[in-house]
Amino acid sequence: MHHHLSLRSKLIIMISVMASLFLVALDQTIIATALGKIVEQFNAFDSLSWVVTAYLVTTTITVPIAGKLSDLFGRRTMLLIGVAVFTIGSLSSGLSGNITQLILWRALQGIGGGIITANAFTIVGDLFAARERGKWQGLIGAVFGLSSVVGPLLGGWLTDGQHVLNLVTNWRWTFFINVPVGIIAFILIFTYSPALRHELKYKIDYLGAGVLALGLGALILAVDNTETIFSGFLNATGMSVNLLKGIMFTFVAAMIGLFVFVERRAMQPILPPHFFKNRNFVLIMSVATLFGAAFMGSILYLTQFNQQVFGATPTQSGLMLLPMVGGIMVSSIGAGQIISRIGRYKIFMQVGFIVATAAMFMLSLLTPETGYGYEAIIMIILGLGMGVAMPVINLAVQNEFEQKELGAATSSSQLFRSLGSTIGTAVFGAMLTAGIVAHLGNIQDSAYIQTLKQSPAAARIGNFSDANTILNINMPDTKSMITAAAQNSFKSIPEPARNTVTRSFKSQQDAFASTVTHAFSASLSRIFVTAAGFMIVATIGVFFLKERALRAARPTETPGEV
Repeated sequence: MHHHLSLRSKLIIMISVMASLFLVALDQTIIATALGKIVEQFNAFDSLSWVVTAYLVTTTITVPIAGKLSDLFGRRTMLLIGVAVFTIGSLSSGLSGNITQLILWRALQGIGGGIITANAFTIVGDLFAARERGKWQGLIGAVFGLSSVVGPLLGGWLTDGQHVLNLVTNWRWTFFINVPVGIIAFILIFTYSPALRHELKYKIDYLGAGVLALGLGALILAVDNTETIFSGFLNATGMSVNLLKGIMFTFVAAMIGLFVFVERRAMQPILPPHFFKNRNFVLIMSVATLFGAAFMGSILYLTQFNQQVFGATPTQSGLMLLPMVGGIMVSSIGAGQIISRIGRYKIFMQVGFIVATAAMFMLSLLTPETGYGYEAIIMIILGLGMGVAMPVINLAVQNEFEQKELGAATSSSQLFRSLGSTIGTAVFGAMLTAGIVAHLGNIQDSAYIQTLKQSPAAARIGNFSDANTILNINMPDTKSMITAAAQNSFKSIPEPARNTVTRSFKSQQDAFASTVTHAFSASLSRIFVTAAGFMIVATIGVFFLKERALRAARPTETPGEV
């Protein structure tokens, strides 16, 4: 039997789903600005990476499992659980009394985030026929784009302290802000969303879920911040980080093998093996993985470039990404509308990927001497390309499968995209460090570093032979702190001499900054070339897709109701 949902109900459901998705997308970027303050308060620098990684691990694991469960138990039930878990996790994270509590609550928040992410894209396929999905997937793409700029701005604003009405805000508000939106979204979904259920006989594939969780968890820990996360263990056992990674990758490979074995025998597999017999599915997953790697790489390092080269604060470097976000929003909403009109999507993917690849190459030409204007123009082009590519990936996947498998199919494209971005971030991070070390040579012998080493505060900064420390010294905040400390120590020197010392310190600092920004820019250029390489392979994949027509709905039905 088909219920016909009114357009008003569909709109309310979509608005509440997009609001919850916005929070989840916001979470990754908003937390980045607050990390410094959190670490300061809990004095737990070595646990810093866990605050991010705990969330990343649980989200990644949850997405494919939640996608499958929503096919079994209905989208509405899963969404409500997801929003509730995310909201409770956010509230508890904000109330954490120490770093361990914060990490545990972040992990819970990640489970909620994973459930929301898996279902937000799928519900479009439930409420709308294939022809109409384009415009909604486009809007969701725009929500993602918007969150990548709002996050750093809001995070910076909330973390910085005093505001309007003398409300004292601190990093805890980066979590509390999710709570009211979460509660409203929960009420709206509860009131307006139909059950959207498909299978009545269900048998949960616990074994598959467990093996998948172990494999994905190990994979993320093996590529993301491994040396900082396991520093205690590595120091205690004397094991090298590469050996540990080797062991973890071997474990991941074993889990993948076991997962394939288990899924072939499962009644209701989490990732149905027959998906991989579908040529388009395999192509789209490969494209999503490469796209995830290239996209995350570019956004992450553009903000760093703005901070290193233009001396922008975290909040400013977020604002400097606005041209890209503008591009993403215009093209993802625009392309979505056109696709819904003409019912064809492949040409959009082709154009989007070609444009984005060209822009990636242009980014590799950025140097400390090119002005922000050049960067802004490339970012607009990159955004226009990415904005078309992002929503169409989901659309293409949903068009391959039956309604009852929509959850599993849609969430796999989310899974592969996030795996791509996790692995991409790790690969690019390693490239950046290696590149900087190669370009800087023996920077620790430079006059500026020698001067810094004489100051008692130097030990707090970190190890001067480490690339991250060198970059950190050049960050605007650290730089102004060092300058203030230096001027303070020069006060005891009588005039004329003091002027000379101050001038010499300033020229040492400028020389150092110039060396670092050029080294940073040169190794960043290699990262963008690599990202463009990923995009070329993805573009070739897009050309091999077989396009299937997008079906239009019969006027009396909501596709997802059975």
